Amino acid sequence: MIAVQMVAEPTPIHRRSGPQPGVPTPPRHLSAESRRLWRATLARFEFEPHHLTILTVALEALDRLRQAQAEVERDGLTVPGRWGPRAHPAIAIERDARIAYVRAIRELGLDLEPPPERKSWR
Repeated sequence: MIAVQMVAEPTPIHRRSGPQPGVPTPPRHLSAESRRLWRATLARFEFEPHHLTILTVALEALDRLRQAQAEVERDGLTVPGRWGPRAHPAIAIERDARIAYVRAIRELGLDLEPPPERKSWR
């Protein structure tokens, strides 16, 4: 009989105390933005191997999000449809990619720093 241990909480991710040799390089298929985020994240946190897979998924979702945003920016919010204008298909892709990115980041338990304060909303 195989004993299975249930883990109530995810494996903690520890902050790095300084530069560490042997930090994995980012996957080549990621965009330049995602590769920078990979390096910045691994510079601050220590990951188990399975966390690297989740980080890769998060950054792939971010790349897909950026691609969809570029298409909507280029084509507009609507495209011609059979019965008149309809929502651009990339809007759904953008939404789904954003959800996947946020869920993966949350799964990793990363402490995201708040955005800088705006001096004015105008």
